[in-house]
Amino acid sequence: MKKITTMFLILMLLLVGGCRYAAKEVPNDSVKKTHTPKIIATTVASTEIMDQLDLPLIGVPTTTKELPSRYQKVEAVGSPMGPDLELMRTLQPDLILSTKTLEADLAEGLTNANLKTKFLDFRSIAKMEQEISALGNEFDRKQQATTLNQSIEKQIKDVQKKYEGKEQPTVLILMGIPGSYLVVTENAYLGDLVKRAGGKNIIEGQKQEYLASNTEFLQQANPDIIIRAAHGMPKEVVEMFDAEFKKNDIWQHFNAVKNKRVYDLDENLFGMTASLNAPEALAQLAEILYEK
Repeated sequence: MKKITTMFLILMLLLVGGCRYAAKEVPNDSVKKTHTPKIIATTVASTEIMDQLDLPLIGVPTTTKELPSRYQKVEAVGSPMGPDLELMRTLQPDLILSTKTLEADLAEGLTNANLKTKFLDFRSIAKMEQEISALGNEFDRKQQATTLNQSIEKQIKDVQKKYEGKEQPTVLILMGIPGSYLVVTENAYLGDLVKRAGGKNIIEGQKQEYLASNTEFLQQANPDIIIRAAHGMPKEVVEMFDAEFKKNDIWQHFNAVKNKRVYDLDENLFGMTASLNAPEALAQLAEILYEK
């Protein structure tokens, strides 16, 4: 009887020890996977991408534009160009999403506030797609990112196929801000759109995205089409462009002006950086370039 009792105790100890050993072997990955990242998106473009990747947000930009419905009750943290640092700190985010074009203006303040920030590069459609893939990898949304990029590419190819073989028009792109304007190169998003639509930017071989205007040089290039875009206060910018084109006689010598091929883009569709409406913007731009 004692032998049986002793054997039973030994068996129980082995079983308990085995259970403890097995518990130590269970990987901790499941804990990491169930953690929901606390993300603040400070631009409309990044907010829309987070929606497509099926990711929650704890902060969104303050904007007049309509954001995805799932974020209607999420805290607004200020404009993309001037987010509220103190408010964002109280939200204790794991990550803040901004845009590369604002890095020079925002990086120091965000760093001093101890807010981890990723500046997404949306200066072209291809770069936006790369950022979507990177976000998909980082937040376990690879399939959603792949599906989204495939959808963007299909829509773009459908537009390009429609105008394939058309004669390539030469284009001058102007970006206006209240009181001034710059020339847009092929390195900026609008330049990328013109190139994808089949247009030839008269400004090539530059490293910068935007250049100061030299109307004499631009007139010598004599583009077929002039495209004018606004960055903020579109009504005022259009009025500024109209006044400039009337006051400065040199514009009257441009073929684009003579042939009434000067177009003002809708700021809601044509921003300074790429967004998910890029295929729609491309389609509208192609209609402008190949207008009969």
